[in-house]
Amino acid sequence: MNNLIAHRSFRRQALPESIEEAHVLLDELWTDAPFVPEMDRMTFATAVIEAASNIVQHAQPQFPTPVELGVEIEVRTQCLRAEISAFGAIDPQLDSKGREMPGPDAESGRGLALIRALVTTMTFVRHDDTNTWVLSRDSNPQP
Repeated sequence: MNNLIAHRSFRRQALPESIEEAHVLLDELWTDAPFVPEMDRMTFATAVIEAASNIVQHAQPQFPTPVELGVEIEVRTQCLRAEISAFGAIDPQLDSKGREMPGPDAESGRGLALIRALVTTMTFVRHDDTNTWVLSRDSNPQP
């Protein structure tokens, strides 16, 4: 079974200080799930922070109100999962450019490729005015 062990979430305006809150959320999560291997923690946390940072830096509002960032993370017995959402954002019209790392001289475009390299699965869902990236990483707990 893949039972829920720990869960954390927040939703707030997508500002740079929201990234620090995501870091705090992850630190709190690991206190409830100390059995998660360090490598899984680091790679998953990097992917979550990168996705949240992309929203803070690049999400464009669909309405006159600011975009909100939502972060929901959980630890299950064999999986780490996160939903990183941009509430009130326009559709980013994603394409396959994020599948390959850009050349060494490129100044942007590494975010989605980095996330894909760090997690087991990454999906994108658009529902109404919300863009959500669902990240999961298989994890085998340490005895």
